[in-house]
Amino acid sequence: MNIILYAVPFFFLLIGLELVLEKVRKTQYYRTNDAINSLSAGVLSRMIDIVKALVPLTIYVLIYDNFALFQLTETALVCIAAFVLYDFCYYWNHRLGHEMSLLWAAHVVHHSSEEYNLTTALRQSSSSIFSWVFYLPLALIGIDPIVLISVGSLNLVYQFWVHTRHVPKLGWFEWLFVTPSNHRVHHAQNRAYIDRNYGGVFIIWDRLFGSFQEELDDEPVIFGLRSSLKSWNPLYANLQVYKQLWQDSWHTQSWGDKWRVWFGRTGWRPADVAEVYPIVKTDLTKFEKFDIPLSTFSKIYCLLQHSLTTFIALLLLLNINNLLTYQQIAIVVWVLYASYSTGMIMEKRSVAPWLEWFKHSTLLAAIILIPLPTWLFWSLTIPLAVSMLGAYLLQKSSNQSSQLTSNVIESI
Repeated sequence: MNIILYAVPFFFLLIGLELVLEKVRKTQYYRTNDAINSLSAGVLSRMIDIVKALVPLTIYVLIYDNFALFQLTETALVCIAAFVLYDFCYYWNHRLGHEMSLLWAAHVVHHSSEEYNLTTALRQSSSSIFSWVFYLPLALIGIDPIVLISVGSLNLVYQFWVHTRHVPKLGWFEWLFVTPSNHRVHHAQNRAYIDRNYGGVFIIWDRLFGSFQEELDDEPVIFGLRSSLKSWNPLYANLQVYKQLWQDSWHTQSWGDKWRVWFGRTGWRPADVAEVYPIVKTDLTKFEKFDIPLSTFSKIYCLLQHSLTTFIALLLLLNINNLLTYQQIAIVVWVLYASYSTGMIMEKRSVAPWLEWFKHSTLLAAIILIPLPTWLFWSLTIPLAVSMLGAYLLQKSSNQSSQLTSNVIESI
């Protein structure tokens, strides 16, 4: 956790560098709504990890303490071996995350962006509940839990930089390591690229187990999902496939299929359900990115809201040992709600301004009722005041737009 937390400033530094390249090279790899959605998913993932992290680690420690086959000293060689073995386990975790419906339901959020930039790396799942199982063999061979956490964090940090379109193929490096080029393939929805290149750090696993695909010059990558998310709601992004699996399991008449829906091959659906409730796949020959145009003011407002939400999430992560359980849960719930509310603004939902007012009211109440250090008081009060003014202007603009639409309809 600490390694990832300390890496966050470097993540944003690299995102800033990529935005400079975006301007210099006149590329269009970023959209405000998509980037905010990716970053919000990342914040939610960190928040949910607080709630769910203890149980898997407890099981790992239990196996390590009672069933480890070897007592390994934490030498440099052991740590390097743990790093390589962790990536091997990650490969199979990742691969099955694409090949089994229940695991795909958790992983799908990372692939839901139709853009590919460094913010995409932070678009992580909040609903992954089985991935820890794949690393239990490391406990059996005697990898210390602290070493596991460290190599796992390093593995995740490495994966950040490969989510860019600004880096071309890297020659011999492509043969051994995951690179931006071969990971772009992994995020593609092109038929030639689907379900390829699962490695986290080392691409050699894909070469060994037949899942490698090179990025082709004559097959430009189309990013995203064949069944487009069509939403800026980070909560829905985490729940969409679970919802579909539940509906398919409920509607099918076969008891065997009710089970197979969850544990069968990703994309498989019972014949009786697929006939009555078909899912239309994206026609890549007519592919258009999902987008809801926003005014410049709305974009700035959403960026401010995301920044405020991220700041509060970071406060939780940095002070988690000093907070009571109910305080941790309250902040997590507020961050979830705030992320959802920002998504509703980006979707131009009529309820969005009211969601914002409720969010601002709860934060204002917390500032008034809870004794805070002076620096924190002003760090929250100033952006909150600006946010409330922005919410007022946003609601006023929304009301004017609705009135104009009503006048046009009446004139017709």
